[in-house]
Amino acid sequence: MDEEYDVIVLGTGLTECILSGIMSVNGKKVLHMDRNPYYGGESSSITPLEELYKRFGISDSPPESMGRGRDWNVDLIPKFLMANDLMGMFEKRRFRKFLVFVANFDENDPKTFEGVDPKLTTMGEVYKKFDLGQDVIDFTGHALALYRTDDYLELPCLETVNRIKLYSESLARYGKSPYLYPLYGLGELPQGFARLSAIYGGTYMLNKPVDEIVMEGGHVVGVKSEGEVARCKQLICDPSYIPDRVHKVGQVIRVICILSHPIKNTNDANSCQIIIPQNQVNRKSDIYVCMISYAHNVAAQGKYIAIASTTVETSDPEAEIEPALELLEPIDQKFVAISDMYEPTEDGTESQIFASRSYDATTHFETTCNDIKDIYKRMTGSDFDFENMKRKQNDVFGEDEQ
Repeated sequence: MDEEYDVIVLGTGLTECILSGIMSVNGKKVLHMDRNPYYGGESSSITPLEELYKRFGISDSPPESMGRGRDWNVDLIPKFLMANDLMGMFEKRRFRKFLVFVANFDENDPKTFEGVDPKLTTMGEVYKKFDLGQDVIDFTGHALALYRTDDYLELPCLETVNRIKLYSESLARYGKSPYLYPLYGLGELPQGFARLSAIYGGTYMLNKPVDEIVMEGGHVVGVKSEGEVARCKQLICDPSYIPDRVHKVGQVIRVICILSHPIKNTNDANSCQIIIPQNQVNRKSDIYVCMISYAHNVAAQGKYIAIASTTVETSDPEAEIEPALELLEPIDQKFVAISDMYEPTEDGTESQIFASRSYDATTHFETTCNDIKDIYKRMTGSDFDFENMKRKQNDVFGEDEQ
């Protein structure tokens, strides 16, 4: 502890672990601490199943029908997207023409614009140009471009077209799905980035209490723990470590459901995602469902885990999530959690304290990645360059070992 570091990171959530890994690869001396005895923070995976039952105060032991407890790894916050077969949608002529436009679009080649000005034409006007129906618009904006509201319809179309291109290109690259999900649950991801940081000299301390964040002249200079002070130039942390520097911006309800069957009308898929666009249920926010199963080593044989989530808009959150739960019936067991969402009250440029945002209701990494890139830019003054990071790793390991 009694050393000086470039960066101290508090909390081992996914955001914090990715930033820890990036900073270590960039040559920074990093100390990473967590008050908990495990990795992951809010984004951890709970195992065995008995721990999940205890966490939600249901009972000390699940029924025998759930199988062996150690066969379960249950994500507290789902963050993935698995795309099902979309050909039924793609075969619609107007939508196919729209996708051809997107595929050919090159913001540096006006010949591909087809009469659209990417910096002036709104996305709503583009949809109108291709005569797309409301259901197709909802699907495109919320499932492909991953928008959470319809505000994008009034904005220039460039960003939306590029988002859809990213989805389409990823789908072409990976086949059935443009997204990845780790075996044994999302809790593996923070640990993976923690190992990356350690390879580059990062120091990790779990089960380490944080007594005080030490400030001098309005700037962070260290972290005090058990009578010792580790000094630093910059601090990264999740909101729970600095309650006086964050404010509440809303709530999320998440319902973890254990099933003995795949979700209906998904061709018996062992993983899928369902996004219920806000317009379909007269809400301001989408409702999300992601389902994974024993095929991903997160549940006992023949069992499925579906997690429904949405942003709370009323005083009855469980009623708000009901349209998603109706799709999952019958449900063997459900675990309901309502969490506050926090954002930092300052950008950190003065104090050099950079807090992450709480995880939102979405079941994809879009907003998490945006938060990581935003924090990185505020810390370093430059945009994150993934290719440069890969080059640095290649210098150490060689391309064949990546």
